[in-house]
Amino acid sequence: MDRGGNPARLRVSTMRRDSPTEFDFRPEAEERAAMAEQLGLLGLRKARLAGRLSPEAGGAYRLTAELGATVVQPCVVTLDPVTTRIDEPLNRVFRPAAQIAEPDPGSEIEVPEEEEDELPDVIDLASILTEALSLALPPYPRSEGAEAAAEQSSQIIDAAEAEEQDRESRPNPFAGLAGLRDQLSKDEKDEK
Repeated sequence: MDRGGNPARLRVSTMRRDSPTEFDFRPEAEERAAMAEQLGLLGLRKARLAGRLSPEAGGAYRLTAELGATVVQPCVVTLDPVTTRIDEPLNRVFRPAAQIAEPDPGSEIEVPEEEEDELPDVIDLASILTEALSLALPPYPRSEGAEAAAEQSSQIIDAAEAEEQDRESRPNPFAGLAGLRDQLSKDEKDEK
């Protein structure tokens, strides 16, 4: 917690180095509404980030937490609201900048097995929750009626394509009239 009493902001200089710092961050309705808007959600009914920041060698801290949220997104087919429950584990390491190796220019970079961030002065749990939630959201939420709507849409498209093919395969009525005119003109010439 920072000196202002904000439970979403943990000041690193006040955290203990001999034991983990426990946290249980549950954003209030206003914060959830702002997060929902930022993430393009219809709603964020519940959100929680609970876990601990454990001290590690060299001044680093390991964040182990559980993200829990109930989100409402628009269906990609019908735009109906789709409610999804998200429960995800989080594991990140915050290291002092001196411990994070900078790659040589032009060299290949190996992606570390765990996510590492530079240790800030203040660890912002609201930002961590928002970032983790953005990565955990279903990319293509579908409502219960989405399959039926997609099937109906597919049938309409198939029927339109079949009608277009049928239209292309039918002879042009004006081409038939032109042929009749040419035949009549030929018959008139033959009679003369």
